[in-house]
Amino acid sequence: MASGCGSTWSTPIPDEATQLRVGRITKAHGLKGGLKLELYTDDPDRRFTHGAVFSLQVPDDSPWSGKTIAIDELRWYNGHAVAFFEGIADRDAAETLARAILWVDQDPDEETGEDDAWYDHQLVGLDVVRDGVSVGTVARVDHLPAQDLLAVTTPDRGEVLVPFVSAIVPSVDIAGRTVTVTPPTGLFEDPEDMSRPETVTPAREPRD
Repeated sequence: MASGCGSTWSTPIPDEATQLRVGRITKAHGLKGGLKLELYTDDPDRRFTHGAVFSLQVPDDSPWSGKTIAIDELRWYNGHAVAFFEGIADRDAAETLARAILWVDQDPDEETGEDDAWYDHQLVGLDVVRDGVSVGTVARVDHLPAQDLLAVTTPDRGEVLVPFVSAIVPSVDIAGRTVTVTPPTGLFEDPEDMSRPETVTPAREPRD
C-alpha cells in the first residue's frame, strides 16, 4: 500500500508509479550486515531478488531519509527472512536501518497480485461499515512502524484512527466500495456517552 505516512516518517512517492509496501526491517542479524525482515508480501522470492531497489520509509532525521537501497541476497534462518543489502557490510551499518519500511514502485493500474494487499488509493473513499451501518469514510492510510492505521472521517467524532489489522478490519470489498470494521467499544463512541449511566426503571412494589 502506498502514500500516507505518520507525521515523523517520510516516504518518497514517485510521480509515475504507486508504491507498494513489501516489508519492514526489524533488527540487525549477525555481524556481517544481515537484517531481519517482517514481510508484507506473499511472494518474497520475486520481490527480494538480487538487485531489487527499495525506497525507505524512515524518520526524517535518519541518515537514510530520501534514499533507496538495493538488495544483494535474501536468506532464510529458522523460517525467518534475513536480507543482505548492497553497501551494508557490518552490524553497525545494519543497525542504522532498523525499523525502516521497504517500498517498491509499481504501476498503479496493475493489480497488487497479493492477498490482503491494496494500494492506498483503492482504500481512500471507501464506506466504513459497522454492524451493517455506515460510520464514516476512509480519508487516508497512515503507515507506522508498528502497524497501519485507517483514518476514518465520521459525521459525529471527526477523524477516528482505526488499526488496520484483521481482528478490527476483517473485510475489505473494493468492488463493493466498503470496509467492514469490528472495533473495540469506545473507538467510535463519544467518551461522554460511554460514561453516562444507563437509566433504569425501578421495579414497582407489588400491591395487595
